[in-house]
Amino acid sequence: MLGSLVTTPAVDRPELLATPVAAAVAGLPREQVLVAEIDADLADTAAFCEHYGVTLEQSANCVVVAGRRGDVTTLAACVVLATTRCDVNGVVRRRLDARKASFAPTDVATEATGMAYGGITPVGLPADWPVLLVDAAVVAQPWVVVGSGVRHSKLVLPGALLARLPGAEVVEGLAG
Repeated sequence: MLGSLVTTPAVDRPELLATPVAAAVAGLPREQVLVAEIDADLADTAAFCEHYGVTLEQSANCVVVAGRRGDVTTLAACVVLATTRCDVNGVVRRRLDARKASFAPTDVATEATGMAYGGITPVGLPADWPVLLVDAAVVAQPWVVVGSGVRHSKLVLPGALLARLPGAEVVEGLAG
């Protein structure tokens, strides 16, 4: 399918998924949400793409952003292609109606999502998160690789499926 990845329906391999991701994939189309086991030491995007022959345009990164206004902090997930960077201080800050926005600290992101750092994915985010921002370029990809909630596997799914996740909002120009 993509590069040298060997995929199988994610619902059939829950041991390759973080707990919230395994719960979420159970409600998604079986044939559209695939998982591939990978070397955890190669989970970071550049190393992963080079080793497995997946292009950066086929790989998406999910980052957790903390937007703050006064004493209120709002967490949101943002998904952009690996060829780009998320516009945290512009688009995301405005969308969250925050005075300041930044990448959430690692411990906050992993605790809030129940996922491993370097494996956070838009699939299985907490239900009470107000927003999941997905760059339009990600949605346009026929198939995209994202984290699986753990570092030893990756999800492979249609970009358009990300737009249908709970709380998802497709944003033109999310990536700068």
